[in-house]
Amino acid sequence: MAPMTLPTPTLHTGRLRLRPLVADDADDLFALHSSRTVQRYWDAPPWEERARADQFLARCRQVAEDGTGARVAVDRADDGVFLGWCGLTRWNADYRSAALGYCFSEAAWGHGYATEAAGAVLRWAFDTLDLNRVQAETDTRNVASARVLEKLGFVHEGTQREDCVVEGVVSDSWVFGLLRRDWLPSAGG
Repeated sequence: MAPMTLPTPTLHTGRLRLRPLVADDADDLFALHSSRTVQRYWDAPPWEERARADQFLARCRQVAEDGTGARVAVDRADDGVFLGWCGLTRWNADYRSAALGYCFSEAAWGHGYATEAAGAVLRWAFDTLDLNRVQAETDTRNVASARVLEKLGFVHEGTQREDCVVEGVVSDSWVFGLLRRDWLPSAGG
């Protein structure tokens, strides 16, 4: 069976608008992913070339065209400020599973935006993709991200030891899983 395109949704929460990423987001994406502070627990070094933003946008389009996921820009609803992105990748219709990922600017931290945005994406995914399981990983040093996942109902399932080496620093990752039967639709926004 040929893969099917997965339309990237536009979603709204109380404070946020989640929309397909577009070429005009490249500067904001570069600012986000070139920040050493934002990227300190990421599984790759900060971006150094603006062209990386265009490559990221191309990968987002490819994931949607392949039908393996959807990533959305997250804007604050009241003023349209770009806060980051959130999305699902590795969607497998046979296994009814996908992986959740997100990245937010430092100015967006501590306001509940990641929980609200991820909650909206999960609600869309469970309703649209008939998911049974969503997985997420975070660096074991990134306690704030782990807290976001736990607020959404994810369960810590284990630790991948020394699974990342970024700029010579070896780190472990926590693996979290969320099953449909444990999903809390009231979580997030």
